[in-house]
Parts: sequence; C-alpha cells; structure tokens
Amino acid sequence: MSVPQRRLDLKNGCVDLSHGAGGRAMGQLISGLFHEAFGNEWLARGNDQSAFDVPAGRMVMTTDGYVVSPLFFPGGNIGSLAVHGTVNDIAMAGAQPLYLSASFIIEEGFGLADLKRVADAMGEAARSAGIAIITGDTKVVERGKADGLFISTAGVGVLPEGLDLSADKARPGDRVLLSGSLGDHGVAIMSKRQNLAFDTEILSDSAALHELVAAMIAAGGQGIRLMRDPTRGGLAATMNEIAQQSRLGFRLEEEAIPVKPAVAAACELLGLDPLNVANEGKLVAVVAPDVAASVLAAMKAHPLGRDAAEIGEAVADDHRFVQMATSFGGGRIVDWLSGEQLPRIC
Repeated sequence: MSVPQRRLDLKNGCVDLSHGAGGRAMGQLISGLFHEAFGNEWLARGNDQSAFDVPAGRMVMTTDGYVVSPLFFPGGNIGSLAVHGTVNDIAMAGAQPLYLSASFIIEEGFGLADLKRVADAMGEAARSAGIAIITGDTKVVERGKADGLFISTAGVGVLPEGLDLSADKARPGDRVLLSGSLGDHGVAIMSKRQNLAFDTEILSDSAALHELVAAMIAAGGQGIRLMRDPTRGGLAATMNEIAQQSRLGFRLEEEAIPVKPAVAAACELLGLDPLNVANEGKLVAVVAPDVAASVLAAMKAHPLGRDAAEIGEAVADDHRFVQMATSFGGGRIVDWLSGEQLPRIC
C-alpha cells in the first residue's frame, strides 16, 4: 500500500497525536520527513521490516537509546549522536557497521522544523559513515510525557573471521592508547545547558570511528586486545570496567593524556574532572607492546586520531586498581564516578 503524499508545514507545524495514530497524518510524517531524510531502497519499499544481504563473517549487533539534553548542542544534535554512538558500539568489536534501525518517541507539540533538523542530521551522518537506516518506528506521546524527543536505535555489522577483541585477552605489559583529547562532548553539552560562553567554542567530538578502527586493525591485527569508547563516565569509568573484566590493574600517566586547554579550563571552572567527562568520538585501545608503535602511528595518520597518545600500561594487580602518576610527581587512584556528574549527555 502506498503512503499518502501531502505537504508538511515544516516551517511552522508541530507534531500532534495524529502523527502517531497510524492514519494519513502519520503516513505524511513518515514519507514527507523521515523518508526524505533517510531515503534508500529499503525504506522505499514501505515494509514494516527490511531484508538485507550479509557479507561473510560473524554478525555483531548493538542497541542504544538517546535522551540527550539539550537536543541541539555545539558540534551536533541528538540525530547525529544516535548514528555515531550506534556505529561506534559496533566498531569497538572491530566490526564493519552495515545497517541501523531508528525508533522515535516524540512529544506532542514538538516542532516539525526541529524534527527535520534531527532527521537530516541522522541521514547525513549515516551516509557519511557509509551505512543506511533501513527500518524504524514513530510514536507520539502526550505533552509532558517526554522531553521533546527520544531516539532508540539498533545496529548490525559484520566481524571478519579470526578477529575477537575482548578484555580477557589483555596481559601485563600491554599498552593503553587513547585516540585524542578528553571531555569535548560533555563540556559542549554542559556549556549549552548552562548558557556558558568561553573564549574558544568547545564542540562535541561526536564522530563515527569505524574507519579509524579499520586502520588500527590493519596495523595491529591480533595484537589489539580490545577497544572501548569512553562515553558515560568518561575514561575513568572505561578503564575501571576494563580492569574488572581483564582482572588486571592499569597505570596511567596524567601528562600523556591529551585535554584541550579550553576543555581543561571549563572543567576547572565547573568543578569537573576531565577523566569523568563523556566523549562521543574517542576510543581507548589496549594493545600488545610489540604492535603499540605501529598502531599509534596508524591512529595519528587518521583525522580522528591525529592527537592519539600512549597513556599507560596494564600491570598485574589482584585489586584491579587504576592508578595514575600525576603531573606533580605523585600518584592517585582513578576510581569510578560517584553519583551523577553530567546528566543526559547521550
């Protein structure tokens, strides 16, 4: 059955309950906004699902939800963030992302112009990543039942045979590599939320990392033990999670960890630790010492890894502590974040 075609008032119109009721208005929203933004051969068929071919290898699947506040922030919005975050979850397995689904929960009264901005950003992010959003769903809830817009995604990718990245493969002496500066996304969100202005605009680092990952794997192969993207809880949470799963400790060097001066200044002003601040376009890799130099060089040769650095190593430690040598010559424990530092950052 073809979807009815009518023009949406994308400049002044708002989402109302009829847009989620399954009738003509819902068809108008799907065809006139989402299909326009995501347009591809799978969506054009108008089915409730999509069939797709899969290359040889093992499948990787992830799912995620996005409730960031504010929806629009310096360097992106909830739409581009939803694509990048889902792609990166797949990429951290070393897999090539293939397809995404997207489900929208929209509050009654949400502006169609803003919804179009989000959908356009999603479509552009997907095309830039070389993937397609091939199925989705739309629900509209009453005023006050959601904070404007929530997005839920699922993604699938394919993992080459013989590649198995896992924390239990880490060994004492392995090196810790970080792809770039910390805290950009969390500080960009906080500056927008609190209407803070800095001499240098701080942009979210939100980006799809699968091509950087592919370059790293080409350089390091089986010497790459695992990869993680330090999102909620930042680098501190990620390293503690890896320590628990690998049954190892880690020693980090504070002076080796890149943080942009503007981000460091903002964190000092706001009372934040950059190690706890969220990132959406960075990764941490634990690699064997004999491939660390080649993997780091491959990272630095990629635009998303030009500020990459070796920041520490794995050590035998039954307590599984993450420790850091500070720039003052002392040391401290890098612990999990206690409480809520930056709410609604993804």
